[in-house]
Amino acid sequence: MKPPLILPVHGLRTNARDLVMISVAGQVASPTERGTPWRIGYDGRPRSLPGTGGIVLNHRVGDPCVGLAGDHVEPAVSIRNEARAAGGNPDAANQALQSYSCIGNHAIVTTGRAAGARGVVTGKHGGVDTVLIDFPLPAMRQMAIGDRIQVWAYGLGLRLTDYPDVAIWNCSPRLLARWRPVERNGRIHVKVTHRIPARVMGSGLGRNNVLRGDYDIQMSDPGMVRRYKLGSLRFGDIVGIMDADNRFGRSRLGGHVSVGVVVHSDSTVAGHGPGVVSLLSAPASVLQLELSPDANIARYLDIRPPRPARLSFPLPTVEQRERTVARLRRRATASDATVNAGPG
Repeated sequence: MKPPLILPVHGLRTNARDLVMISVAGQVASPTERGTPWRIGYDGRPRSLPGTGGIVLNHRVGDPCVGLAGDHVEPAVSIRNEARAAGGNPDAANQALQSYSCIGNHAIVTTGRAAGARGVVTGKHGGVDTVLIDFPLPAMRQMAIGDRIQVWAYGLGLRLTDYPDVAIWNCSPRLLARWRPVERNGRIHVKVTHRIPARVMGSGLGRNNVLRGDYDIQMSDPGMVRRYKLGSLRFGDIVGIMDADNRFGRSRLGGHVSVGVVVHSDSTVAGHGPGVVSLLSAPASVLQLELSPDANIARYLDIRPPRPARLSFPLPTVEQRERTVARLRRRATASDATVNAGPG
């Protein structure tokens, strides 16, 4: 197993050659539930839906992440390190897996029928503390819960040497090179699919580190969903969050911009929605966002062609519309029956 080549970052000077490439590993994580299968939605309705963990075969990076019959779905493969006593902390090995892994890192299956298959790190998910990895579909069909996967972690400590005000987290030099931010007139121009206001950000806000996990785009306000075209979000979209500071933690701060990757699906639970893992954060005077429908890591990392962006509706909205249509259909049927029955 040869480690991947270190790609140069074009256009911007970094300290990439000084970084440490270190192996971390985990096992394919089983889906889990907490006590009850029911999740109470922000519309007050209980639902039982697939959630985090496991091997998701039919939703991958580049696919729509809104409107699925699922909740916090993690595309492709989710892994955790279940070593319980490493370093004196019962979760130390998994915390290192989360902190060291960066989006764009190479991964390889080391046990099971899919041993030798190569994949790419595409995200992290807080709360359940998983790392997400995309593999080719034939490999995923051979994989099983518990198979071990090793990640060549490379990117922690990355800096833009000419822009000390720009914080970089969870971003491999490989992703930065393929994404190709452009330096122009003293600012860094980056491509994103959406500009999202900080006021819609929910779960994960206030966490004091951005190396582990994500924070969620709330989808409970239909007006905001329409205005910012949030229904068109896909797994792997790179999005900009306005008036958000992710340099040290996740907070709201005017005049700052943060950029991240959408890593898990929408949720019906209050305060939750598609999750975003931070990549860059800086004052808005330094970081300039440019809209591009192609700004998706599935394209940049040569994983697969992303699906064309299309507007979808969150699951509670879809179900409400279905109930309305069904009610109108019943009324129309009852009215037709009354007319056909005639008088007497």
